[in-house]
Amino acid sequence: MTMTLLIPGLVFGVSASFISWILSMLLSPLLRRTPYYDRLSSLDLVGPGAPIPRVGMRQFKWVVTNTPFKFFNPAIRVAGSGADLALIRDEMTKAEVNHLIGFALVTLTAIVMGITEGPVFGMAMMVGNVLLNLYPSLLQQENKRRIYRVIRRREAAAQRSPTLPDHPSRLPSLDEPEAR
Repeated sequence: MTMTLLIPGLVFGVSASFISWILSMLLSPLLRRTPYYDRLSSLDLVGPGAPIPRVGMRQFKWVVTNTPFKFFNPAIRVAGSGADLALIRDEMTKAEVNHLIGFALVTLTAIVMGITEGPVFGMAMMVGNVLLNLYPSLLQQENKRRIYRVIRRREAAAQRSPTLPDHPSRLPSLDEPEAR
């Protein structure tokens, strides 16, 4: 009985997780207009003292960066040192919230299916949900935090550097005598 529910539960969980991605992309613009979006986007699940441990995040990150999953969201790729990190961080926030919405939808479905089909089916669904919705959201949070540190370092360096004229034609000429 247990094995007959395990494999279908896993398959259904993975399928539901993929479907939840589409649903969350449709629901996310509506959620952005509410105060809940700010709460979700600032939710800290992997920070110091966070309730969810960082179990397997390094391995999960390797899987994402070395499989076709790396092509799923090209808007969150850092291309060189001149990349607009604030824009990338916003895209990561959108992806993170989308995965959280998907995680909530599949969790509700897993609870209902666990009641109707059996707890093994519901738990098997949650395996796919955790791998395809929760872990990507946690990885986005970790990456957002890293990008934010780089943004802060850039801003601090910009404040320390001497201010130069905004246009090269306004630079003092070598022929002109220095103003004393």
